[in-house]
Amino acid sequence: MLLTPVDVVNQSNSPKLMATDPGFLDHVIGLFSDIGPIKTGRMFGGTSLYAEGAMFAVIFGDVVYMKSDDSLKTRYLTAGSSPFSYGTKTGTRIIPGLMSLPEDALEDPIEAIFWARLSLVPAQIAALKRSESKGNP
Repeated sequence: MLLTPVDVVNQSNSPKLMATDPGFLDHVIGLFSDIGPIKTGRMFGGTSLYAEGAMFAVIFGDVVYMKSDDSLKTRYLTAGSSPFSYGTKTGTRIIPGLMSLPEDALEDPIEAIFWARLSLVPAQIAALKRSESKGNP
């Protein structure tokens, strides 16, 4: 398979509005470069990462969260990951569909690509469902 170089496109056209540190964003994009062109967008004060038209990861602060589903949750937990969570007036809300990238993968491109490819599957399924719900084939 011929791999294409990373083509970073900020959908907001305004990188200064993103809360993610630009150096950290460049590092993360470099880790995922072998999966093909990466697009970025803003998401609730963080940065969403897209490949093949699907959001497979989100960066909040200095943590990369990967798209997950029930079939991947145990693999992520076993690797030391935790689900994305945030506080509300009524307590903590946990989002199991976003699991932190295992710590070792932040410094190992091979490990990062392994997790990215796993996360692309539920990301593409979610993108297809969203497209179908909007009446697009």
